[in-house]
Amino acid sequence: DIRSIDWRVTARTGSAHTKVFREERERPVLVAVDQRSSMFFGSSHCFKSVLAAHLASLLAWSALDAGDRVGGLVFNGVSHQEIRPRRSRKTVLALLSQLAAYNQSLPLTAPASSGFADILANLRRIVRPGSSLFIVSDFRGAGDELAREKLFQLAQHIEITAISCGDPLEAQLPRAGRYAVTDGLARSELDTADKELRSSYSEHARLQQERLATDLLRLGIPLLTASTAQAPFNLLQQFYGNSRR
Repeated sequence: DIRSIDWRVTARTGSAHTKVFREERERPVLVAVDQRSSMFFGSSHCFKSVLAAHLASLLAWSALDAGDRVGGLVFNGVSHQEIRPRRSRKTVLALLSQLAAYNQSLPLTAPASSGFADILANLRRIVRPGSSLFIVSDFRGAGDELAREKLFQLAQHIEITAISCGDPLEAQLPRAGRYAVTDGLARSELDTADKELRSSYSEHARLQQERLATDLLRLGIPLLTASTAQAPFNLLQQFYGNSRR
């Protein structure tokens, strides 16, 4: 291609030389991890907050092993902690250390001062164009109009992958009975004998998930659905083990 000819070297040597371009493979990879109060829930093997921590750990170490610079953002609705991307084990360990600290501070006693849209605004400020961003969350509040707008702005120049953390009990109530539930601070009782309530609950959960998937699809953002009943490694292996990915 004549556009690739290096004219200076060609003139100096008397023979045609062309420039060879090699794709830059190193890229910043950021993992945004949700540790809000809504993540402090689980009915199977672990809480959603712990599932998110496991996923973030696997993603961070995998990116570092691939030679990428790794950073992230841990948030809980009251505060957040940024880790600037670097190709360093210390950086990954710093990210996981912050994540562990936020995880251990659950349940939160202070009311949330920022919503999902605010987190997306912070991500837009720190994530550079061309970066790869993983958002690990239950996406509570992602359907708000402002959050949709912020996500659209963020997706313009950044490769985003959404990993939605859920629990089987959020999709379907258990069989008829009375169940004791707690948020770590207060205790209550849940009666699931009402068939109409059970049906309405399941339908509401299904519509919420469909709405999230539709919104992300419009932006070209792939959605992975993680569950506290499923090993996080298996989920990532199924998605990224495919050679076409």
